[in-house]
Amino acid sequence: MNQSSFSSILFLDPVEGEDVDTPGSPQFFGDLNLDRVLEALTEGAEEYNLGPLFCYPLSDIGSIAYRHDVMRDLEAGPLRGHVEAFAESMRSMRLHLSQADKLSYEYQKMSWFLDAVEIYCDAVKNLLGGLSQEGPTSRGLQSFAAFLEQYSSSPEFVGLVSETKRLKRELSGITYRVHIQGRLVSVGRYGGEPDYSSEVEETFRRFAEGAVGEYAMRGQPRQNGAGMDSVEEQVMGLVAKLYPELFGGLAAFYARHAAYLDQTIGRFDREVQFYLVYIRLMERLRSGGLSFCYPQVGESKSVRAADAFDLALAIKLVHEGSTVVCNDFFLEGEERIFVVSGPNQGGKTTFARTFGQLHYIARLGLPVPGKEARLLLSDGLFTHFEREEHIEDLRGKLQDELLRMHGVLQRATGDSVVIVNEGFASTSVNDALYIGREILRQVADRGCLCVYVTFVDELSRLGKATVSMVSTVVPEDPTQRTFKVVRRPADGRAYAMAIAEKYGLTRQALRERASR
Repeated sequence: MNQSSFSSILFLDPVEGEDVDTPGSPQFFGDLNLDRVLEALTEGAEEYNLGPLFCYPLSDIGSIAYRHDVMRDLEAGPLRGHVEAFAESMRSMRLHLSQADKLSYEYQKMSWFLDAVEIYCDAVKNLLGGLSQEGPTSRGLQSFAAFLEQYSSSPEFVGLVSETKRLKRELSGITYRVHIQGRLVSVGRYGGEPDYSSEVEETFRRFAEGAVGEYAMRGQPRQNGAGMDSVEEQVMGLVAKLYPELFGGLAAFYARHAAYLDQTIGRFDREVQFYLVYIRLMERLRSGGLSFCYPQVGESKSVRAADAFDLALAIKLVHEGSTVVCNDFFLEGEERIFVVSGPNQGGKTTFARTFGQLHYIARLGLPVPGKEARLLLSDGLFTHFEREEHIEDLRGKLQDELLRMHGVLQRATGDSVVIVNEGFASTSVNDALYIGREILRQVADRGCLCVYVTFVDELSRLGKATVSMVSTVVPEDPTQRTFKVVRRPADGRAYAMAIAEKYGLTRQALRERASR
């Protein structure tokens, strides 16, 4: 069929999606806890194999805008309900096909197949009706609605609907009689003989223990198994001989329409779940008081975000009923690098992950965690997080870190985002300062956006490109973390002194205790 130009609800350019199912997630997923986000998103939707779609970021602003518009359509109003009803019907269709594959008796297999085709046809027509009723504004859904209009009016689809309904009608109209005499069973055409089924049911009702459930329901396999026993199969075989033309037509339908599912509709059914699972995740987190926004994404490195948060951590905390701390950040002018310092366990790593997550999710064309965001359309995201030292690795921890960091700097460009978290802690302060200076100098020369989490305060004062961010504590009790990371000069020694004073570990306090 020569359909409209629609190809994908995810990709503006159909060529862009050709290798989307290449296995494997980006190297930084584990460092940024995006693997946990992906697990939460795809739980319960394993049949769609959505993982590769979330591991394939976009590379141009037009494609991101394309997804933003589709997402807005699905978020606003009843359009999402029509799409979800379509998805549910397609799931029922697949269940029927799966059940048909398990059956051994050919005519029963064909009957389940016929039901699957009927569900598919109804799903297509209902979705077209819903799209026409709601009038989507996004280019993606408008193009898909035009495709459905063309497809549903094509001779092939019209013929499929007509033939399916005719077969269903004729098969449901079959009547026959079964005569049982001892072990002999004969089948003939129904000639108006008395129907004793109600009397038999009434007779045996007294022997039923508990409620008697239905053996079969439309749209679901039978409770006690869908397969026929040998007697049922033989009876059905005799019925088929009574109506050879009708059962011959069923067999021909089964053979002729084996590939009835349109590839574009099947692809839409999978791809639209990319939006739906993310919408459901946003709804869960919004119920915990958190915000999502459609970011401005572009080439500017003057980035900012308000009330941003670590998505992986938020999923965990909202589930537990705990509070999620949000943070703001901005870079302007020549600023490119956040140097994050402060007390341990104060939210520094969480801030670094948030910055990386926002830039990655923005490239997926999805709303990002926060009330407002302006982000760089990066060409790559690189992370350097501390790794456990392995005894079989003869290089040593410092050498391993240096080699990994060298690899990051070789691949990063001026449009990349680099996240370095608590690197080079295994060496001395002077060496960590020297190494950090060299890394940040190269990052600044390239013009990358960078978050550098460190215990070396001096790195926050290297030049115009660096901005100091500090994880804060409760002023009255420096041992209590606020998990807020704010833009201000680093003063790590002040925290150490405050804690020492609280626990009586200052030089003066120790002298007084020693003199007693």
